[in-house]
Amino acid sequence: MPARLVFRCEVCGTEPDAATQRNLERQLLHQRFGEYVDAEPARWLVWSGRGIYGRTLYGCGNHRGELKAFVREHYGTIGPHPWSMRTYPATRPDDATKARRRARKDNAPMWGVG
Repeated sequence: MPARLVFRCEVCGTEPDAATQRNLERQLLHQRFGEYVDAEPARWLVWSGRGIYGRTLYGCGNHRGELKAFVREHYGTIGPHPWSMRTYPATRPDDATKARRRARKDNAPMWGVG
């Protein structure tokens, strides 16, 4: 049975356009913890909490500030991540992607026999 991922703004409940939807779906593959990530082209902001920083939260372009205020109010005393002023681009390669690239370049077998 086909399934579709549904992303909604935590503040107003709107759903992203098709291009932003694809960008948000790609971000699910990244191993992120406590980072703000931009989702273009509609300027959505994603809080990839995970672990002690709660679940992943989404904010549309109009409610980026409200999302940051919510995260800082609820998780700001736990650690420094919610207070970060920096947002990361969605296209930044994660650790798993870097490991796959290194494995392809390496000629030695991955299981150590050879």
